[in-house]
Amino acid sequence: MTLERFFKENNKIALGFSGGVDSSYLLWAAKKYNADIMAYYVRTRFQPKFEYRDAIRLANDLNAKITVIDHDILAHSAITANPCNRCYYCKTEIFSAICEKALQDGYRVIIDGTNASDDAEDRPGMKALKELKVISPLRECGITKSDIRRLSKEAGLFTWDKPAYACLATRINTGSKITAEKLEKIEKSEGFLFDMGFVDFRVRMYYDIAKLQFTEKDIKRAFEMRDIILAGLSPYFEDIVLDMKDRRTNG
Repeated sequence: MTLERFFKENNKIALGFSGGVDSSYLLWAAKKYNADIMAYYVRTRFQPKFEYRDAIRLANDLNAKITVIDHDILAHSAITANPCNRCYYCKTEIFSAICEKALQDGYRVIIDGTNASDDAEDRPGMKALKELKVISPLRECGITKSDIRRLSKEAGLFTWDKPAYACLATRINTGSKITAEKLEKIEKSEGFLFDMGFVDFRVRMYYDIAKLQFTEKDIKRAFEMRDIILAGLSPYFEDIVLDMKDRRTNG
């Protein structure tokens, strides 16, 4: 199976769109192969504002149709309780909202950007996608994350080297309740670090402690700039610690 064949066989489709590397390339490919595609972006408290801006920018760059669905993800206790399979409940809510709106708009085939590098055994959200009959063309075509970055660069997509950015809820330790206040602290803290020029990092929250995770090349720089970082993040966290391990070994 190739993407060209997939989109010729499924030429009227709805895409669960995040503005990330994978779904952006999928949107580009659908447009290239002349599919009637509608991108659906579900806006919740779990996505930082820059993700929404990237999604809109990419859709505009491709002259693609996009529908934004606002969803109160914090209204679901199964999600805010933050169990180990929280992603299953979250994916179910998000893609149920997409499926409902897509059907209203006349789209019966729903796809997402899961790729061939994603480990199904380690992703509770994939169970939700399967139950809702969401198709993952990139995975079915054997296209990996490295393939997508290369092909996206060739296509001129600004997302080609965008770092992976899991939702803000992943920053809160499992079993600790997810609240709007916690999410806001994390988003503002990460926004501050983005403004300092850091790109691939995480601000993990353990109770009222912020654990900062950087790639190996940025750990030294973060330590040297600790006074600035402490001043910027102190309004949000009582204690701030630097993880001395490479962030990529922590997920």
